[in-house]
Amino acid sequence: MRRFEYHAPNSLEEVSGLLTSLGDGAFILAGGTDLLVEIRERLRTVKHLVDIKKVPGLSGITCSAAQGLRFGAMTTAGELAAHPGLAQLYPNLYDALCALASIQVRNRATVIGNICRASPSADTIPPLVADGASIETWHPDGARIIPLAEFFTGPGRSVLRAGEIATAITVPPPQPGSYRAYIKHGRRKAMELATVGVAVSLDTKDGICTAARIALGAVGPVVLRAPQAEALLVGTRLDPKTVTSAAQQAMLECTPISNVRSSADYRREMVGVLTRRAVQQVLEVAA
Repeated sequence: MRRFEYHAPNSLEEVSGLLTSLGDGAFILAGGTDLLVEIRERLRTVKHLVDIKKVPGLSGITCSAAQGLRFGAMTTAGELAAHPGLAQLYPNLYDALCALASIQVRNRATVIGNICRASPSADTIPPLVADGASIETWHPDGARIIPLAEFFTGPGRSVLRAGEIATAITVPPPQPGSYRAYIKHGRRKAMELATVGVAVSLDTKDGICTAARIALGAVGPVVLRAPQAEALLVGTRLDPKTVTSAAQQAMLECTPISNVRSSADYRREMVGVLTRRAVQQVLEVAA
């Protein structure tokens, strides 16, 4: 492992100042499950580690049907999955957390770290995008609240500015008649990046779909929404023919690539399969 300087700031101001003054070789250390491996394998040149564990205000989870969900930057995947009420109110996010890596990694890795890595195959991003989540950030020039669907600009890239720190995630409360699901497809059950991940969030009233959000992971440079497929579902009773049409449309809206885990054609086919399954899973819960 290459040598680096270690910093343990006590405030967001200190964190921001260090990131700004130290430049491109400085990285935030939260859980470290990706970063430390990349340092050891010499996949990333790190000159400074800025450990944020001592910074106040970055922990804590609130989750309720009335207020929705909010969790801080130091919240681990294991903590969030175990929080009372999460599985009932946000079953898609719960399933994504349980599919993330292994139990050892989940007890160390932070959810916001998984998000800020900006991998299109990240498990936590599709359900949060489908649920309309936002990310809170802090910068000396002012805080921001950014819709998560607008946060990513490409693989490993986001809209964060130099010296800006992601501090929390907020998710709107589920409305009556809303249902959601997340399905991950990979070559194995643990320690696996998603070959394809599909999250679906539907709002219904009197058996009619009033709103639909479909988020597709690992089939584009960022997690994608499928707005045309969503539009096919809205205003219908989600009959099998409509669901199949929406699944086929989602296939047309993704932009997968071929790599060592899968071909682009296979990924596109799986988008259709998983979108249909996710909607059917939602309907089974709603029945």
